Amino acid sequence: MDTSFEQKYNELTSHLRKLERVAIAFSGGVDSTFLVYAAQEALGKDVIAFTLNSPYIPQWEVDEASEWIQGIGVQHEVINVGIPENIRNNPSDRCYLCKKQIFSLLKEEIKKHDIPWLLEGTNKDDEGDYRPGMKALDELEVLSPLRAVGFTKAEIRQASKKFDLPTWNKPAYACLLTRIPYDTTITETELRRIEAGEKQLFALGFEGARLRSHDTLARIELQQHQFEKMIDEETRQLIVGKLKNVGYQFVCIDLLGYRMGSYNETISKNT
Repeated sequence: MDTSFEQKYNELTSHLRKLERVAIAFSGGVDSTFLVYAAQEALGKDVIAFTLNSPYIPQWEVDEASEWIQGIGVQHEVINVGIPENIRNNPSDRCYLCKKQIFSLLKEEIKKHDIPWLLEGTNKDDEGDYRPGMKALDELEVLSPLRAVGFTKAEIRQASKKFDLPTWNKPAYACLLTRIPYDTTITETELRRIEAGEKQLFALGFEGARLRSHDTLARIELQQHQFEKMIDEETRQLIVGKLKNVGYQFVCIDLLGYRMGSYNETISKNT
């Protein structure tokens, strides 16, 4: 890390030490993995991580998170949760409603461990998107140390590479609810179909791609560097076949490619 990163990291660990004992919402993604690493360095055994196991979180992601954190010796608990009934129709404020319920649950859990602070991995860049869930975090007084210190995603990746964290180049993922249009009924069957479809894309080398699900249509958002690979007709036919096998009738490529929270484009005029 260069001097500016070192200064920022030292500021982060200093901030964490002042908290003395913390719990961390740990998804296994780039940000929360980096936060757990820094918290362990700052606080040692006074850290516990909680991972949610839910129908809208891919099972492989829960498994990867559990395997890594067991390897570094941080206390870890997996909490099984269902789909909150107030988001079954996937409203535009879904993220707020979901985070309010989930983090309220986590706040109750940390009381059992006599831990005063609950942390999560929002970073500075997350302030630029439509993220109603951040309002819930503020209301519940959940701390976001990476955001407070000013860590950007690029800086987190660079620091993670320096510390040899396996997530330094992990593509960004989000819960499977983001693959479904707003105001659409959510079912576990649909979530499993999306998970299976994305798993097929990843296996073919399209990591970080998104499968946005529109009933019988699968709309694939590719990373920009992946478009050239999709030119190959054999690859396209293979993808079509695999996605039809998981239940889609039609498959298309979104020419704009992957962009974070693309369904937010449908509500931007009204927010």
